Formats: sequence, structure tokens, C-alpha cells
Amino acid sequence: MAELTALESLIEMGFARGRPGPEGPRAAAGESRPVLSEEERQEQTRRMMELVAQKQREREEREERESLERERQRRRQGQELTAARQRLQEDDMRRAAEERRREKAEELAARQRVREKIERDKAERAKKYGGNVGPQPSLPVTEPGPVPSSPSQEPPTKREYDQCRIQVRLPDGTSLTQTFQAQEQLAAVRLYVELHRGAEAGGAQDPVQLLSGFPRRAFSEADMERPLQELGLVPSAVLIVAKKCPS
Repeated sequence: MAELTALESLIEMGFARGRPGPEGPRAAAGESRPVLSEEERQEQTRRMMELVAQKQREREEREERESLERERQRRRQGQELTAARQRLQEDDMRRAAEERRREKAEELAARQRVREKIERDKAERAKKYGGNVGPQPSLPVTEPGPVPSSPSQEPPTKREYDQCRIQVRLPDGTSLTQTFQAQEQLAAVRLYVELHRGAEAGGAQDPVQLLSGFPRRAFSEADMERPLQELGLVPSAVLIVAKKCPS
């Protein structure tokens, strides 16, 4: 805009040079100005207008180039932002997968520690009571006699479960829920409770005793060696934790 204003001023000056100046002291002093003819003024005006139009075209082309450059920069920034967001999402997904793998490994390690503690407890009890605590002897199975093949007398098929869901209610009102194998011993449930219940005042934890909800039954040390299926806790059961009375 400043260039156009300067060119317009030059045009005005050109017209002013073509007009005869007023009579005054300078004229009296003999100062003379070149007088342009009408054709010369028109030619000068045309050149000035062409120069103004050229400057305007150059300005428009420069503004168009700047606009294109701004658009390219905006698109480049948008692509960089999209790539950065995608990298963040990939990092979040990778961290979530690593966290799931870590939790699974910790769960497997905890179950392994439970099994190892059960084995140590069995060994300690065997040493304490002077005998080997092994698996419960299987009862002899009596072969059933022939049964008439009558559809009305066929007993219903009993469903076999290989897992059981145990809910344990703690003295403070909270509860723990875990799935165990049907053939795992009740000692695994007691050990799971001892590992996952909160620490009591003073930092020590008293031994616990497991009770069945209904009918009410207190499980003994001998019951700790029996499978959950044999104790009737399959497919699900609710147990209550009570402090074990000192013997």
C-alpha cells in the first residue's frame, strides 16, 4: 500500500509539472519550469498507471505465495500432530499390554507360592506328628449289580465340575473371591486368605479358622488336607473367616 501511495504521489507531481505555475516572485526572478505538451502528459500518465498495475500484480502474487506457504505449513503441522497422537496411542497400548503380562506373571507366581507353602505345611505337620501326610486313601468301590434297562429307572447324570468359586467373608466385613481347582485342598483357600487379607493392628496376623456358612461348620486341621470337591464346596461356596482359638 505504501508503494501505491508513493506512485500516486508521483502521478500528481507529473500533472503538476505539466500545468503552468502561478506568477510570483520566483517567476520574476527568472526561474523557468519545463512545460509538457498534452501528448507528453498522457504518455507519462500511462507509464505511471502501468507501473501502479505492475506493483499491484506483484503484491497480489506475493500474497498468494505467502498464503500457499501458510497452508502448506498448516498441513505439515496437522500431519505432525496426527503422528504424535498415534505414537502416544501406541505407547499407551504397549504399556497396557506390559501391565497385563506383569499382572498375569504375578498371579502365577502367587499361586506357585501358595502351592509351595502347602507342601511345606504338609512336611512340617508330618514331621511334627511323626507320620507322612499323603493323599487320602480311596475307598473301595463296590461293583453295582445288574440294573434292568428301564428308561424310567435310569438315575440322572451328575455333572462333574473341575473348578469351584470360593467367596471368603473377612471379620472386617470385606470379602475375597477366587477360583480354585476342585481337587485342590482346603489348605490352599486358607493360605490364599492369609496372603491377601489386610495386616492387623500391630503388624501381626493371627491364624484363621474357616467356617461354612450354612449349615454352620468349623473345618478342622484334618479337613485342610481334603479336596474342595470332597468337602462339598463345588461348584461354589461361601466361607467365613474367624480367629483361631489358641489350643
